[in-house]
Amino acid sequence: MVSPRVNLSVNGEPVPVDNFVQEFIGKVVTAMLVVLKGTEAMRNINLAIKEDAVAINVNNTPLPANPFVNSFIKNTVLGMVSSLKGVGRIDRLEISITD
Repeated sequence: MVSPRVNLSVNGEPVPVDNFVQEFIGKVVTAMLVVLKGTEAMRNINLAIKEDAVAINVNNTPLPANPFVNSFIKNTVLGMVSSLKGVGRIDRLEISITD
């Protein structure tokens, strides 16, 4: 994915993101996933975090991940998103990335 389109929602509410934030989140998430099996030729990514549960779909196919990978992705994504202006407590987070 070269210039990903990123849609972000926190607790069911859309979070507006500028081009820099879209590119930053898109490239970080893509870089974390590209090293995992089953992520070749990613056209779209859907990532959902609710409490301790992480759901990853690549090209509309669920991607299983071990507890370490889930924890790593969850903590990285929550760290990025919690830094954004206007984002408070995060109970549920959804990111959609398309190329």
